[in-house]
Amino acid sequence: MAKAAARKHKIALLTAGGLAPCLSASVGFLIDMYSKKLPKAEIIGYRNGYMGLLKGWSLPVTKEVRKTALTLTQHGGSPIGNSRVKLTNVKDCVKRGLVKEGENPLHVAAEQLVKDGITILHTIGGDDTNTTAADLAAYLAANNYKLTVVGLPKTIDNDVVPIAQTLGAITAAEQGAIFWENSVNEQSTNPRMLLIHEVMGRNCGWLTAATAETYRKRLKKQKFVPGFGLPMAYKDIDAVYVPEIAIDLDAEAKRLRKVMDAEDCVTIFLSEGAGVEDIVAEMQARGEEPERDAFGHVKIDKINPGAWFAKRFADMVGAEKTLVQKSGYFARSAKANKEDLALIKKMCVEAVKSALAGVPGVIGHDEARKGKPLRAIEFPRIKGGKSFDVSEKWFGALLKEIGQPMGKKAEKGAH
Repeated sequence: MAKAAARKHKIALLTAGGLAPCLSASVGFLIDMYSKKLPKAEIIGYRNGYMGLLKGWSLPVTKEVRKTALTLTQHGGSPIGNSRVKLTNVKDCVKRGLVKEGENPLHVAAEQLVKDGITILHTIGGDDTNTTAADLAAYLAANNYKLTVVGLPKTIDNDVVPIAQTLGAITAAEQGAIFWENSVNEQSTNPRMLLIHEVMGRNCGWLTAATAETYRKRLKKQKFVPGFGLPMAYKDIDAVYVPEIAIDLDAEAKRLRKVMDAEDCVTIFLSEGAGVEDIVAEMQARGEEPERDAFGHVKIDKINPGAWFAKRFADMVGAEKTLVQKSGYFARSAKANKEDLALIKKMCVEAVKSALAGVPGVIGHDEARKGKPLRAIEFPRIKGGKSFDVSEKWFGALLKEIGQPMGKKAEKGAH
């Protein structure tokens, strides 16, 4: 460690992918830690993620920034900007003008790092960001570039294999619950209201389930006027649908119609990934193809799962009016809460330690080593699409309390 630390270093940071309530805090903690350990080492931030790396766009971390870096822990968003760029998707990089025809984006990125004199690169992002970091790290190693890449796992979906808890997810669940505390009151605008809270989560239902759990814990602490106004039952959740459990629409419609008759409203928490395959299949049957991003993912905001689901479910439960509300952008753009900040700080400490020791990987609690401390998990083991474990006791208790049968696991699991 001492030998590695004695080497002259120049550190680069980049954030990529969608937002999560950890990006600014991670950047702040990393700058502060390096400023204390290596006060003379130069630090830069590549603007807009891998896009900035390919184009050579960077921001210097000045003395003033170093002094006030921890202020970033009180902000959401990213101070250096994000983008979605896959370095192995040559066609997309050329199309977007990030590289020239015939250029290899991995080579362009590696050469830019060399040109900038970078010895340590920290990538802060989800599975796409860190699998791209894995591609870059592999290219650097194969071509004898002396540079260490260490990633931090950012995603509100909490769906990165084999990481137990990703950064930003805990805060996003809390913020989604706060969002719904206001939105649920819309049920008082009309009789027989169907309210759908669409929560982010392409393949994994963890965020939807955790948001529902957090919301109900907060709801139980509220006071209500007995026999008048809106009782707690009217603000409670009636169903939680996640990609990992198949939805029996007919059976659920019968159950929820009884709820509608009794309470004049029905509230559903819906993971945006639940039903995406059905929507895509329906589109393709019409000869349409959904828009996809650079990583091949269907652009969920373009197909609108909540509206699709509401359209098919409203008549089945006898709804007079339907309202779909999405908490995703509200939740993911928040600043990190106290619990997340503690985890972010611990991961940043380990990230700096690993980087100075020349150990690449993505920092996290390795699910294959339960109970073990944080470590740099090998890049080849990092992948997305981890399913939410619906056998978790707290989730089973949640469904039991709201009267929803567990149902069968979806055939394709994590899709």
